Amino acid sequence: MDPEHGLFGRAAECAVLDQVLADVNAGEHAVLVLRGEAGEGKTALLDYLGDNADGARMIRVTGVESEMKLPYAGLHQLCVSMLHQLDSLPDPQRDALCVAFGLIESTGTAPDRFLVGLAALTLLSETASSQPLVCIVDDFHWLDLPSAQALAFVARRLGADPVALVFGERDPSDDDELVGLPELVVTGLDDPDARALLASAAPGLRDERVRDRILAEARGNPLAILELPADLTSMELGAWNGLPKRESRSGQIEQSYERRIRALPTPTQQFLLLAATEPVGDPTVLWRAAALLGLDEDVAVPAEASGLVSLDTRIRFAHPLVRSAVHQSASRADVQRAHRALAEVTDRHTDPDRRVWHLAAAATAPDEALAAELERSANRARSRGGVAAAAIFLRRATELTPDLTRRGQRALAAAQQAMVAGAPDAAEELLATAEMADLKGLQLARLERLHAELVFARSRGTDAPALLLDAARRLTPLDLPMARETYLEALLAAMFAGAGRLEPDEGMRTVAEAARSLPSDPGSQDLVELLLDGLSAQFTQGYAAAAPTLRRALAANRARDGVTLICLTSSLVAMELWEGSAWLDLLGRHVRGARETGTLSLLPMALDYLASYYVQAGDFATAAALTEEAAALNAAIHVVPPPYTPTMLAAWRGDQPATGKLTEVGIQDAFPRGEGSALVLTEYASAVLNNGLGRYPEALAAAQRVSGGDQLVARSWVQAELVEAAARLEQWDVGAEALAALTERSQASGTSWALGTEARARALLSRGPDADDLYRTSIDRLRDSGMQAHLARAHLAYGEWLRRNDRRADARDQLRRAHDLLSHMGAAAFAERARNELLATGETVRKRTPDTALDLTPQESLIASLARDGQTNQEIGAELFISPRTVEWHLRKVFAKLAISSRRELRDTPLEAHMAAV
Repeated sequence: MDPEHGLFGRAAECAVLDQVLADVNAGEHAVLVLRGEAGEGKTALLDYLGDNADGARMIRVTGVESEMKLPYAGLHQLCVSMLHQLDSLPDPQRDALCVAFGLIESTGTAPDRFLVGLAALTLLSETASSQPLVCIVDDFHWLDLPSAQALAFVARRLGADPVALVFGERDPSDDDELVGLPELVVTGLDDPDARALLASAAPGLRDERVRDRILAEARGNPLAILELPADLTSMELGAWNGLPKRESRSGQIEQSYERRIRALPTPTQQFLLLAATEPVGDPTVLWRAAALLGLDEDVAVPAEASGLVSLDTRIRFAHPLVRSAVHQSASRADVQRAHRALAEVTDRHTDPDRRVWHLAAAATAPDEALAAELERSANRARSRGGVAAAAIFLRRATELTPDLTRRGQRALAAAQQAMVAGAPDAAEELLATAEMADLKGLQLARLERLHAELVFARSRGTDAPALLLDAARRLTPLDLPMARETYLEALLAAMFAGAGRLEPDEGMRTVAEAARSLPSDPGSQDLVELLLDGLSAQFTQGYAAAAPTLRRALAANRARDGVTLICLTSSLVAMELWEGSAWLDLLGRHVRGARETGTLSLLPMALDYLASYYVQAGDFATAAALTEEAAALNAAIHVVPPPYTPTMLAAWRGDQPATGKLTEVGIQDAFPRGEGSALVLTEYASAVLNNGLGRYPEALAAAQRVSGGDQLVARSWVQAELVEAAARLEQWDVGAEALAALTERSQASGTSWALGTEARARALLSRGPDADDLYRTSIDRLRDSGMQAHLARAHLAYGEWLRRNDRRADARDQLRRAHDLLSHMGAAAFAERARNELLATGETVRKRTPDTALDLTPQESLIASLARDGQTNQEIGAELFISPRTVEWHLRKVFAKLAISSRRELRDTPLEAHMAAV
């Protein structure tokens, strides 16, 4: 489309792009997604942006459909001119980017895809430090998946960098990486502008009926308005009834292009097909392939004259639909011939993957040698982090494999990669292919396991446990370590589903009993075996029998590095054992390791679990900062996690509206799947909220709804809330039953946190003089545990008991401590309970009314604390997945709020006093 025509009637859109340029030239970042159907003028608007980017460096990337199979091809286009700055990147980022681009050999482990995104972010930030940077990405929908994910990550993490990222794409799909970013929808022209454009493009078109029909067919689409008249014969121009009827604008335009292509000489059509098949637009490669087909340079003249293609340092089509139309107008044999020629001229040493893909596209029959080459390409793609590309290579290898058994094995491998790549539908199709191969033994067992994992990934509900259990049983005689892993997955699936919410033969006890039948080594230090043995014992023999083995599992996990799902399971065990220090140590170490290496895949979940620790420890500001970071990372990786920890945090803060809203969201997400654990945690949060508000009947009802069963972690916490509610309502039998369940666990645990919680529960239920000693014991033990939220509640309960027993002076001391602790941490409802009790003793207490304008946000608090610990801007940026310039921007705001001017002063400032309470 002619840029002048493409901008016709687009003054408002151009004004938005002018603002983007103004922002980036003023030192701010800008992100914008141009959305619209093919032909609406997105490319012309992007051309306008590039042509007017005065004073800024401009880099342009265009997605090409045939490049979607090659991992990081699009990101390489963006970064290639900046690679001379690689040495300025932190080592993990530099190495990840080099492996992704094939600049260095992989050590066998694929770089984390989000570490690659962080490296790209840092590279853009470094480049923009000397000159504002404008990055234009057209046809985003045709980028390879790793590049799309990396660029979406960068777009969401830009902060104070003078970088503009502007994307052009068609209407979003369900899994669009750019959803949620600022967007400008480019729609059809209004009727006056459409008529004016048609008049300027076809001044000889006089028949009003024909003009009206063209405008009706085009529906305001600028490219359709320009192309439809050019596609009509003189007879059609003079006869309204001769106009063709078409369904969609993109289809109309593509058919128009097809007719123009077929009108060209046959050699020129062959040349266009080669150009459309060669994704890079490299003239050298194109002419070498053309020579193989006997085409000389004259064949390009009619193509250029038609306006369909332009030849310069790169070959560019007038519109992406031209490329598609070229393929549509060619026969399958012609397409295969073009791929074969391009394979011949592609270097097998420097570009083996593109060469083998061309060969695969040219293949007409099964070919084991070619399938094996595709398998090697899949391994190279996987080593560079391109799991989606690996799945595509393996899928084509599967199609070209002549032997049925070997085909099934490759289909199974392809399905595994598709699962990792987040493509469950493709994985399911490949599993169906594998099932047709009549696999035997270990391969069949792996197929069943993968099918079960697919069910679990799609829904953490009631279907997955039984399927994983069947897979584990089949694997037991074939691969014992893999069987243990699968049994542990089955237990985790049953935990997510929730005890008592499954059929009897699918519950945790059934899985645990089956797992206990496995041969075991009593002296083993293998983490998976210890976790499986300990959890199986808990669900068959009880908490006390399991505790020693689970403690050994925690010790074994402390020797492991990195963040894995198994390590996160260990943190759940630490919570279950009331091991606060182990919980903090495990997750703190895993989060640090994930930040250092850029392993984002499991980092959000680790941050969420770590935030849950800080909720129980009474450090709500840190918990909020971690949940905010986890939410930002989840948005960057296009994940919507269940709001478990945010719900608990809102409940402990006494925020009834927020707790209600988050609870509703969590239940709506979990209930259709039968995810019982989500329902347990929301009821626990409700019990905490209502105990804080003094609404004890509601707290009792919420706790009783989930007090049975064997839910990990939540059962112990729920029993403590149930005891308090029952004691306040004088339902002594209900409280005694809950205390018995709590005591079984606290005595087996033996930690200060567990024993302090038990002593507080006993004191609440005590109706004699021994309550005084029990409260003091509870306070002493909880002070040793470091769990400040529970210590504060023990002071509150003791103060309430002392006041009821007319010991006002002693009560004031306990209630003041409770009020100070609870107010400082932001537990508003419990703090208000303490304030009301103090008022009842005759003491005056003012409500805390902080100047929220000077409060640090959670992210500012986190950055300030890291800076106070001596980390540089670059180190903080690498840890929090933002650029150093963004760190500097946040620190300036921190200094202004704290009325300081240096990091040295920051070290002497009590940050906790300035953290937002809500």
